[in-house]
Order: sequence, then structure tokens, then C-alpha cells
Amino acid sequence: MRKRHNGEFKAKAVKELMKEEKALSQIASEYGVHPNQLRQWKAKALEGLPSLFERDGKAQQEKAEYDQHLQELYAEIGKLTTQLSWLKKKSGIEPP
Repeated sequence: MRKRHNGEFKAKAVKELMKEEKALSQIASEYGVHPNQLRQWKAKALEGLPSLFERDGKAQQEKAEYDQHLQELYAEIGKLTTQLSWLKKKSGIEPP
């Protein structure tokens, strides 16, 4: 059965690997993972580093756009709810 490692475990192993104080095989042995797996985690970490520094502004913009869209949807829901109530009242489905 395969082991599943959480992000914290992977980050700790990669951080240890990036220190370059121990050999790859030694770190792999200590953490109980294959050296190739450590290489993959390190490559993924290095690939993702630039996005950590670019996301702040982008994330705020995306959040603002999301909030705006959410407000528009709530306004539409309110409008439709009012129209539905009015139609029910006028059609006699709902007592006044």
C-alpha cells in the first residue's frame, strides 16, 4: 500500500534537502521515501516559488472580482424572489 504524505511532511523533507547539509540518500532514508520522490518534490517546490511572490496582488484582484460577482448574484436572487412573490400573489396561488 502506498503512503500518503501531507504537505507539511513534504515541505519539511524538501527544506532539509535544500539545506544541502546531508546527502540525498541519507535524507531519503531518514524520511522513508525514495530519492526520486524527493527530487520530484524539490522540483515542484522550485517550480512553484515564483507564484508565491506574484499571487499577492493577483489574489486580491481575484477576490475583489469574486466579491463583485457575488454581490451581483445576490441582487439577482433578490430581484427574482420579489418577482416570484408578486406573481404568486397576482395569480392567486398565494393568499395576500
